[in-house]
Amino acid sequence: MSLTSILAAEAIENAVKDCQAPDSFCYKKFFQLCGLSSKTPQEIKDVFQILDGDNSGFIEESELKFFLQRFVPGARTLTEAEMKSFISAADDDSDGRIGVEEFQTMVLS
Repeated sequence: MSLTSILAAEAIENAVKDCQAPDSFCYKKFFQLCGLSSKTPQEIKDVFQILDGDNSGFIEESELKFFLQRFVPGARTLTEAEMKSFISAADDDSDGRIGVEEFQTMVLS
């Protein structure tokens, strides 16, 4: 399964282009632009599994750094501040990583 089997390639490209500048990544805007926020909980879970590179059931900070590159190879990495902001917005149980339920809640909020 690939991200483009769930999300339109053009929408993904637009979302990544919108946050090309360092420290311009806003997860809410990104999820809206790429179309993820209008997907079903199962589709969001499928996207989570693609983003969970080591299949641990969590998206850790090391995976978040390359978040945009999972959507578009060659995209920039997230800055330290963007990663911290992303995790703190989603990490309801304060374990320093994002689980699938936390990701679904974040995308749909």
